[in-house]
Amino acid sequence: MGANSEHGLVIVFTGDGKGKTTAALGQALRAVGRGLRVLVVQFLKACASGEHEAARRLAPDLEIRVMGRGFVPPPDDPAFEEHRAAAREALQYAHEILRNGERDVLVADEILTAVGLKVLDEKDVLALLDARPRGVHLILTGRGATERLVARADLVTEMRGLKHPHDSGAAAEPGIEF
Repeated sequence: MGANSEHGLVIVFTGDGKGKTTAALGQALRAVGRGLRVLVVQFLKACASGEHEAARRLAPDLEIRVMGRGFVPPPDDPAFEEHRAAAREALQYAHEILRNGERDVLVADEILTAVGLKVLDEKDVLALLDARPRGVHLILTGRGATERLVARADLVTEMRGLKHPHDSGAAAEPGIEF
């Protein structure tokens, strides 16, 4: 377990603005720099992006595991169940990591969005918080953190979008968006 880590924190990065995953990855990088063992589980993202290459170069001890299927279709789409199954598999994996004591910091990237899109149930995410061993930091990201999850967190930051290039039709920029 990492130095001076007695309680462990539940941290939430939420809101409609850009920067939730970026903030979590910055926190993960800081933790690795202090000798903590960090895992990022990406609940909805389906492909590697800039952060994977950065982690490989800067912090080989920072593991990022892509477990999602990408953009979630509406619940009436037959592919929706595929996304739900992938999110449940990611949640099960997160539970396993907590049970095994393999990490000091676990980032559940886009898990809050998964709840909002009904791919996961809030009660299952609350159960993940309950399963967190003493001393382990758990970081949850995504839009629409529920009141119950906010109440259970130790630290909550809301990103609020004021202006974004997408608003004027600009394409996503490599290194900025992905």
